[in-house]
Parts: sequence; C-alpha cells; structure tokens
Amino acid sequence: MNRKNLWIGLNEPARNALAVRDYKTGSFAQRLRGSGVEASEVTRVNRGQSDVKRIWIPGVEIFARKIFAQLHRGSFGEFVRENDGVPAKIGFWPKQWSGARMFVGTAKGFHVHPPSIPADTTPEKWHRRLFVRQPEKYSLRRYDNEQWDMMFFLQGRAEIILCDIRAGLPRRIMRFFVDGDNHRGSNNVGVVIPPGVAHAIRAEGAEDVIMVYGTSTVFHPEFEGRIASEVESAELPESWPRFLEL
Repeated sequence: MNRKNLWIGLNEPARNALAVRDYKTGSFAQRLRGSGVEASEVTRVNRGQSDVKRIWIPGVEIFARKIFAQLHRGSFGEFVRENDGVPAKIGFWPKQWSGARMFVGTAKGFHVHPPSIPADTTPEKWHRRLFVRQPEKYSLRRYDNEQWDMMFFLQGRAEIILCDIRAGLPRRIMRFFVDGDNHRGSNNVGVVIPPGVAHAIRAEGAEDVIMVYGTSTVFHPEFEGRIASEVESAELPESWPRFLEL
C-alpha cells in the first residue's frame, strides 16, 4: 500500500488530527534518560564508555542481586554484606533500615536529601572534587552528615526516575524499572542514591510494591525536601466533597 495514501479512507479532520506512534527504541543513553530501560541493562552496561559516562549520575550505584527459589516454599535473596560488593567498595553501611509499601497505581513524588558541604569550600567546588576529580576517593564522602539511600524491592515492579540537581554538576536523568524478589530475574537489583539527586518511584503493573531501604543517617524530617510531589497528596474527586457537605 502506498504510504502516502495510507489514511485516505479517513475524513480530512481525522487525518489532520492523526498521530502515529514512533516505535524506534533509540540508543541506551536516549532510553535511560527518556522512556526508561530495564534494570538489567543498567547493570550490564560498561560505565567507562564515553556515551554512558556522559549520562550516568555520579554516585548512583545499581548492582545485581540473585534470588534463589525454594521449592514449594518461596524464595530467598540476600540484600548486601557489609564487607562485600558495592557497600564495601564505597564505604557505605546504613545506620537505619526501613520498609515501605506502595499500593497499585500509586507513586512517591520527587524528593531529595540535602548534600553536606564543608565550610571551607563552595557546593560547586565540593561536588566537582567529590564526583569528577576524585570519584573513587570514597573516604571523602560525608555519610554521617547527609542521607544516602540504599534500596531493595521485595515485591512488585517499580519505575524509578532520578534527576541530578546538585550545584556544579550537569543536570542528568536516569529512568529504569526494577523487579521485586517475587519476580526472579535479571531485574532484581539494589540501588544507591546520593543526596542532591531527586528521586521518584511509581508502582508499575498490577500489584503492590514492597521495598526495604537503608539510610546513611537515622531519619531526620528536615533532610527530606519535596519537589513536584503533588501525586502523594491528591485531593478527593471534586464531586466527593460536594456530596459530603450536603
């Protein structure tokens, strides 16, 4: 069929309003900051590649986990070991562990934790030193003074969106999908998020999301800033209050 005349069977107003979806997937970099990628793609990618290095948010860690089936009983999966893997490499071991449940169809709006900046420097200089000039000198990180998050997902499927809003660093976005332990596979991962990186989580699919997360400090309400988080406090449908006031 002639593509030019493909929609000739529709009336003119419909043809003018018509849009065709673009199914081209794009490169990994385009999808990571756009439509999103599977967590397994993120764990496999070579972060040393120039195109990946340009889009990766400094300080973010996404590492694979293995979930073991236990016949007729369920499954077993470790989170982390204090002296092994990513936590050992970056010198981060949480001081508090917490759990959260997200109902189907809900989301946690963007929230961010404040970076701790030494008094003798500027935020821009500090972040460039910490994540650009000396990115592997983990002893410089101020885990005791700022909240880093380490997240794990036990159930469901979660969409995570990260946005770097730290002074002195380019604004970068990462969007990926993580599976809970009840969906054993390559999308079972742990996620480390630095302060200054805004993050939002959405329950994807038809089941609740259950997560466990550790923080580098104990909970401080003042350490939690909200950005575009209206989804968490949406009002009742307009007709409901009217009915209740009758």
